[in-house]
Amino acid sequence: MAGAGVKILNKRIRSVGNTQKITKAMKMVAASKLQRSQGKMLAARPYSHKLTELMQQLAGKADISDPLFEVRPVKRRLFIVITSDKGLCGSYNVNVIKLAQKAVDESIAEGVETEIYAIGRKVAKHFRKREYKVFEAHEEFGGSVTSDEGRMVGNNAVDAFLAGTFDEVKVIYSSFVSTMTQRPVDVPLLPIAPEAPEAAEGEEAAGPDYIWEPSQEAMFAVLLPLYLRNRVFMTLAEAFTSEHAARMTSMSAATQNAGEMIEALTLQRNRERQAAITSELLDIVGGANAL
Repeated sequence: MAGAGVKILNKRIRSVGNTQKITKAMKMVAASKLQRSQGKMLAARPYSHKLTELMQQLAGKADISDPLFEVRPVKRRLFIVITSDKGLCGSYNVNVIKLAQKAVDESIAEGVETEIYAIGRKVAKHFRKREYKVFEAHEEFGGSVTSDEGRMVGNNAVDAFLAGTFDEVKVIYSSFVSTMTQRPVDVPLLPIAPEAPEAAEGEEAAGPDYIWEPSQEAMFAVLLPLYLRNRVFMTLAEAFTSEHAARMTSMSAATQNAGEMIEALTLQRNRERQAAITSELLDIVGGANAL
């Protein structure tokens, strides 16, 4: 019996060891993807901040109107929800889908016709299974985004808003705070409502006075689509960076737990083996005394 117990424990130790190798490899892959994704996101931030500053200056100083700034009574709302295509990333998908489910249900309860623009296989599967209206779905991004993909998502949202298909577009995704912390957020995308630029010490609240060439209106027409596409791209980049961080953290914890389990099973196996040896010795001694 004891020998059989040792064999079973050896089998379990090998099984957990194989799982540990897999989780360790996944952790290393996630760490590599995180470094690449975070680098892309951080490299794009200065451009994004300057573009936002210019848009705030134009929207705040120029007498300019655009359909993308038009605030309409909300009768139809679109939620762009970003999750991963794959699992094994801890509570990343669960937290985003939980927030999205709450927001969608509240929107429907308000009497607003609501649809979901699903980015990621997990969110698409979740809302399709529950028979919610899915406006469009992308399940092939694979945890990374290109400028073309960001432009495609942005154009789809803009076209639907301008056509009057939706009166409001919001984005739900996981904001990247740090490698250990990702926070699901619900932010408006359309209509665009640029905030006033924050005043730096010694500056007026309106910010520096720019000279626009050829004109503010011409610059606005060029910068507006760039600004919107950049917002969508940065949102996708941040969401996928959060995904890789969550997966790396999850696989790191799984690898550590597997190591602790192997230690516990090894200790139990050694005790079983020691008990078996002790039992055999007692049998031998007992047999010798009987002779």
